[in-house]
Formats: sequence, C-alpha cells, structure tokens
Amino acid sequence: MSEEVPARADSSRDQSLRDARTSWVELKIAERQAARARAEAEAMLDDARDHIIQMHPVLHRMRAMLVLMQSSKFWKLRNAWFRVKQFLRVDPAGPVDPWLPEVDEADMWRQRSEYDRWLFAHRPRRDDLRRMREIATFLPARPLISILMPVFDPAEKHLRQAIESVFSQAYPHWELCIADDASRAPYVRSVLEEFASVDERVKVVFRETNGHIGAASNSALALANGEFIALLDHDDVLSPDALFEVALVVARRPDVDVIYSDEDKIDADGAHTDPYFKPDWSPDSLLARNYVSHLGVYRRQLVESVGGFRIGFEGSQDYDLLLRVAEKTDRIAHIPRILYHWRAHSQSSAGARDQKDYALDAGRRALHEALVRRGEPGRVEHHADRPGTYTVRYDIVQRGRVSIIVPTRDHGDDVDTCLRSVFERSTYDNFEVTLLDNGSRDRRSLEIFRAWAEREPERLRLISYDVPFNFSKINNYAVAKTSSDYVLFLNNDTEVITQDWIEAMVEQAQRPSIGAVGVKLLYDDDTVQHGGVIIGLGGVAGHSHKYFAADAPGYFYALQTVNNFSAVTGACMMVRRELFERAGGFDEQLAIAFNDVDLCLRLRDQGYYNVYLPHVALYHHESKSRGIDDTPERMARFLSEQAIMHERWATLTSDDPHYNPNLTRSAENYALGV
Repeated sequence: MSEEVPARADSSRDQSLRDARTSWVELKIAERQAARARAEAEAMLDDARDHIIQMHPVLHRMRAMLVLMQSSKFWKLRNAWFRVKQFLRVDPAGPVDPWLPEVDEADMWRQRSEYDRWLFAHRPRRDDLRRMREIATFLPARPLISILMPVFDPAEKHLRQAIESVFSQAYPHWELCIADDASRAPYVRSVLEEFASVDERVKVVFRETNGHIGAASNSALALANGEFIALLDHDDVLSPDALFEVALVVARRPDVDVIYSDEDKIDADGAHTDPYFKPDWSPDSLLARNYVSHLGVYRRQLVESVGGFRIGFEGSQDYDLLLRVAEKTDRIAHIPRILYHWRAHSQSSAGARDQKDYALDAGRRALHEALVRRGEPGRVEHHADRPGTYTVRYDIVQRGRVSIIVPTRDHGDDVDTCLRSVFERSTYDNFEVTLLDNGSRDRRSLEIFRAWAEREPERLRLISYDVPFNFSKINNYAVAKTSSDYVLFLNNDTEVITQDWIEAMVEQAQRPSIGAVGVKLLYDDDTVQHGGVIIGLGGVAGHSHKYFAADAPGYFYALQTVNNFSAVTGACMMVRRELFERAGGFDEQLAIAFNDVDLCLRLRDQGYYNVYLPHVALYHHESKSRGIDDTPERMARFLSEQAIMHERWATLTSDDPHYNPNLTRSAENYALGV
C-alpha cells in the first residue's frame, strides 16, 4: 500500500500538467485568432473611414440637390398631383389604366387575341411608370406640353376617361387646354369645372356658339403656353407613358418640330383592336392618307406661324394642319409605340369613317391646296371603296424621253409577250425600247428579236452584249448606250396591264424628291408578287404583301395607296438618268441578287424617296415555286451577295424606316412581330 500512494499522486500531477499545457495552448490559439480578428476589424474600419471620406462630397451634393428639388416648381406639382390622386382615389403607388384592366395572365395566353397578348406584354407596368416619373426630373429638357382637347357632347364616361388619362401621365409637365364648343349636354360643364378645380394645369374655355372642331381647336390653342401642343379628342385615351416618350424624343432631338406615335382603337366593349404600327416619316405615303393621325405633337410656334387650324376643313383639320406644317420643316420624329387609343363608336371618325363624307372632301381639298402651294400641279382622286385614301396624279411638266431596257438571253416567247404589251398598250408617246441580247443561242428567240427590230425600227434598238450573265453589268451597259431623260428597267417576263403605266411612273420620277419608282407586279393568278420592298425581311429584303389578292387593301390600305418604300424591284423600275448616274449605276459586285435594292438604298442615302404605285399593274410571269438558286456555284454566289448587303446596309440589325420594328421580319404580311 505504501508504494501505491506516491504512484497515484505522480499520475494525478502529470494529468494536471497535461491539462494545464492544453489550456495554455488553447489560450494562445484564441489570442492569435483574436489578434487576427482585431486586425481585420481595424482594416475594415480603415476602409469604411476612407469610403466615408470619399462619399462625403457626393452626399453633400445629393443633399443640396434634394433641397433644390423640394423647393422646385416640379416638387410642388408633385405634391399637388398626390392630392389630386387622393381626391380621385387613384392608387398613389402608380397610375392604373382603367381602359387596360388587370387580367389573369393564364387567361390572357389561353383566350385573348394575338394583339391582346402583345399589348399585355408591352404595356407599361407600375414600376415602369415610377421609373419614368423619376427620370423625368433629370431630363436635360423638360418642355411644357399643351394638350388641346376640343369638346362637344361626348359621353360622360368617355370624357372622364380622356381627362383621367392625362392626369395619369408619368410626365408631369403638361397643361390640358379644353375648349367646349357650346355643348348641349348639361354634364359637360360640370365635369370640366370639376377637373379644373382640382388642378391648375387644367384650363377651360366655354365657347358661346358652336363653331365645329376647327374653331374649337383654335380656342384651345389660344389657351396654350407650352413649347409643344398635343392633340387629344374628347373621348380618346392617352397611354400613361405617352408624354414621357414625347419628352424623351425632345431630349434626344431638341430641334424636333413634329412627333407622332403608333395607335390602336377601343371598341364599344372596351376591347383594343386594329393596332396601327406606322412607318417613320414617309411624305408620299402621307399624300395618300393621313397615316400620322394620333398621337400628333407639334411645336406650338410652328403651328401658330402657319395659321393654326383652318375653318372649313372640319373632319380633316389635323390632316390639313400637318400638310402645311410639313412644308416648313422636315424635323419629324416617329415613336414606334402604341401611345394613343382611339375610341371607335358610331359617332367617331374611327368608327364611322364612311359616314363622314364632309371629312373626306375636306381631305381632298387639303391635298389639292397642298399641291398648289408646293408648285406640283395635279389632281387628287378619291376612292369610294377605300375611304380616307387618295391618289395624287401629277401633271407631267415635260414629256421626256423614256428608255425601256429589256435584257434577255433566249426566252423569245416571253420577250414577244412583253414587247407586244409595251407597244400595243402604252399610251405614252415618247419612249424607246433597248432590247439587250445577252448571248442568246436559241434560233427561234433570235428570229423573234429580229422581227421586232424590223417591226419597230424607230422605237426599238437591238444590241448584243455577250458576257457571262451579270444583271448589274448588262443594265449599266444598256444605259450607257442611251441618252434619254428616264431609264425604265423591265424584266423580259413582264406584261403591261395598265395603259398609262409610263405616264404614271414619269409623273413621280420627274419630281425632285423622288428616286426610284416601282409598281404593282402580279403573278398569273392575280396575286401580288411585288408591292414594294421592305429591308430586313428574311435577312436582307422581302416583298410587301406577297401572295395577297391584287385587290386586297393590304395593311391599312398600304397595298392600294402610293407609299414610300426603302426599295422597289428592278423587274419594273424607273429612275431619272441623272440620279442613276450620280448613284454610280448598279453595283456589278451584285451580279444576280439585291442589285436593285442596293441602288435604291444608295438613292435613299442621298436624300431621295423611293415610291410604289398601286395604280400601275403588270404581270410578272415568274413561277411562285422557282425558289432560290440551288446549285453549289449559284448558292455560293447568292451567299456572297447576301454578305455584301449585311455588311453594307446592316440588313440583319437595322430597322427599315418605312416599316415598323414591332412588325415581323420573318414574313411579308405585316404580322405582329411576336
């Protein structure tokens, strides 16, 4: 026993020493960890201190900006606006469009129309509008926009919605100038006075006698103090982002004079229909119909300088105004967004255009007077089956010589049909045909060519140019062999239908603003082969309204009215000789494809407008199923020429100014680009 006690004591002491050593080691580890944590905390504190020092001037500037903003007129208007919204019980988190109700998204994709789905996807949300209101305070230019609203006996519900759509604007710098044209309904005055009492931006004048829309619009104009005026009918509706989008254009283009947007209609059930996605400024399209319409915004000083709205043009008073303003400026911008909802009902011009003959007559007179002012005499034709559309037929100042160039290699029967139609149906008395034989070998074809040269020795010249086929090269060669005022390129497989086809093309080609002139080309089954060329379709370019019936109206009558296009097909195209030579002719790098499009785009770049004529028709006897070249050599050549167009004109990415970026690039039918 005596020997075991010291042994146990030694063991206990050793264990205590081991525990103490372990605790000491753990303490040292904890001290080192604490030291590292303290060092990291001190480093973070130093970084924070440096950041605070750097941010101090920024915070100082922001504080000063906040003080300035809170003392500004806008801030006062903002506070007033919240009071108005509280009075009107509008959600202060952001405007809600009563004309665009919230819907279940699953229901939207199951049951609604294609345009309903498009509108649902593209309408501004609350967050969008909130950001717009924030951005509006920092725009470099914040013009006051005076909204002119002539009023005469609208439905009370529609009148309230029209005014509320102004109150719901994300852009705050507006004034609403209302001229009541002696309305008979007693609620009109009370509604207008109600809104005027809650916001000083609402100005109202009550006319003692009814002077119709022109006089009422002038009365509203007299109230305006804005740099710009916007036109709003008494039962239509603005999208809540409308004025913000206008202000953005002014910020980007301070010298802009006219701004317009896309539009749609609201039917009696509140459904949105007939979206009109418009082209950028297209002056010859405007002479065929008022495609600009709504939303229209004008620099006020310019409107006043041309005399405002003219009495006697009721129903087309805005069309007449635009024609006069466009003679003073070309600083015109288009917003490719639906910013205006046009009420369609039995009493509106949107719903009963065919019932308002006085408006159509006013439009015709407005166009006629525009021709007189511009020194381009002619006549204006109106089409009863296409209400609201017109065709301007210009007087030919000088019946210049026209060289019709028909290149061919063999295809004698096609050439015979083509030449027979040209010589037997044409009524123009000053033309010649240059038949260019590009190395024909077929004996019958050669006999047909010689027979025509003998039959028309004064009006047809047969020349040979035996080189590998290159459309650009052979047509350039043919032009060099002529000395006429106009050159008319014509495919050998076409057939004239319209007798005064040359006159109609000369009418346009003589005008200083016009580059290339194209026509309606039809397949044998009377469907459309060409109604103008749109850049970007299919990657490079495509034909408008291809395969539509010849008498179909097309997209908002675009197939049946004179329209500006970026290009027209060389299968039947007229150009003034001087312009053709100035542009350098056809590019011979483009031997087969896109040479006509390339020429038209060069003319467009030089400031000329290319134009399509629906009232001139020819058959183009090419096969619908012909397709693209499918041999390896031809495919390689096509791809090479396609690459030239991609690089030169950015056809894959750029938007055609005479089309609309909201429309499809994969078809030729003006469908929505969904």
